[in-house]
Amino acid sequence: MIKITVICVGKLKEEYWRSACAEYSKRMKRFSDFSIIEVDEEKLPDNPSPAQINNTITKEGRRIISKIPSGSVAAAMCIEGKLFSSEELAKEIYNTATHVSGNMVFIIGGSYGLSDEVKNLADIKISMSKMTFPHQLARVMLCEQLYRAFQINSGGKYHK
Repeated sequence: MIKITVICVGKLKEEYWRSACAEYSKRMKRFSDFSIIEVDEEKLPDNPSPAQINNTITKEGRRIISKIPSGSVAAAMCIEGKLFSSEELAKEIYNTATHVSGNMVFIIGGSYGLSDEVKNLADIKISMSKMTFPHQLARVMLCEQLYRAFQINSGGKYHK
C-alpha cells in the first residue's frame, strides 16, 4: 500500500476546511497510508517587505524539507508546475507506487508559496490551475484530487 503524505504550511483555521480534509482523509485510508503534516507558518506584518517574504519562505521551506520522508517522491504544488488532469494524476500516482517508490509526498506552501530550495528538490512540480487559490482551499482541493485519483485507479465510480 502506497504511503501518501501531504506536507503543508499552517493550520486550517475554519471548521469547514478541517471537516472537508477530515472526510477525504477518512476515505483515503481505504487506498493508502494517508497523512497530513502541518508545519508552522511564519508570522508577517501586514505589509511585508520582499526581504521579509523571502525570509519567511526560506524558514517555512526548511521546516517542510525536514518532514519529507527519506526515499519519497516529492511533488511540489506550485504555479510553475505542470497542469495535470485527474486521470494524469492518477497515472502518476500509480506509476510512482508501481515503479519508483511506495512513498509519495505532496507539498503545499504558505501564502507566499514555496522556496526555490523546496521546488528544486521536488521530483515533480504540479500546478492546480492557472488561477490562484488560498493555500487552505488548495489543501482541500488536493485531498479531493488524491481521493479521485485512487478512485480512478481502482475503477470506482466517484470520478465520473
